[in-house]
Amino acid sequence: MASENDAVKFFREPTDGQKLSFAKDTKNLGKFVFTMPQPPSFASVEDERRHRKQRLVAAFRIFSKLGLDEGVGGHLTCRDPEYPDLFWVNPFGKSFGCISTKDLILVDHEGTVVHGRSPLNAAAFVIHSKIHAARPDAIAACHSHSMYGKAFSSLATEVLPITQDACMFYKHHALFPGFNGVVADEAEGERMAETLGSNKALILQNHGLLTVGGSVDEAAFWFIALDRSCQAQLLAMSAGSPVCISDEVAADSFKTVGSPLSGWFNFQPYYELITKEQPDILLTDEDDGKLVL
Repeated sequence: MASENDAVKFFREPTDGQKLSFAKDTKNLGKFVFTMPQPPSFASVEDERRHRKQRLVAAFRIFSKLGLDEGVGGHLTCRDPEYPDLFWVNPFGKSFGCISTKDLILVDHEGTVVHGRSPLNAAAFVIHSKIHAARPDAIAACHSHSMYGKAFSSLATEVLPITQDACMFYKHHALFPGFNGVVADEAEGERMAETLGSNKALILQNHGLLTVGGSVDEAAFWFIALDRSCQAQLLAMSAGSPVCISDEVAADSFKTVGSPLSGWFNFQPYYELITKEQPDILLTDEDDGKLVL
């Protein structure tokens, strides 16, 4: 069995006698620059496909561990690196905590399962096909009926910048107003995609949360962070009147905590923990990278 690089080396190790230090911000006296790693690159499309599927499985397991799933609701998707009009998704009715790379199905924008033999959730197709079609930059999309997300969505409001972490979504999420029943109408999916626009997240009124990202890692972390920001705001509002961070500081904070690279990097501790606890996620073979249509 081949396995993904278990321990990605994010930073170059120092040479003998070399000392590491923070880089200074040359434009802002007294400030320092966060040095973050870069996502991996791949020698072949097969390697990248295996990586994306593996990260998608890890995201499902993490969502399950954090209690972000419920029953058969919820779906996480990622584009295929070779065929960007196709996306990998969980089979309908399979527990997030039990999904493996072999379980993932590949779907086109017409709702046809082109790889795999499991049924497809109609809502997963309607929502994700329109999101992926409207957002070529969105490699992955996450939606589930998490407890705090759906509770917060009933307020029909956006997340306020009341914490540093909430600044991840400062002016970068939108509210999809109203609830028209279980999503099975293509027009509804198109309206969701239109409302999302260029944002990273969508609060679906009376429904839940949806996030997108340039990688599975990024989209999954944005979902986790948005659900927790909803929880924090609910707690703060129940205790009193939360004080917002100023627009200037929130916008500046967004540049660091809300960047795509930050989203990707923040997922890595979750990935490290889940693969240590559930090492079967790392067990893949050559077939997981191959695709014959």
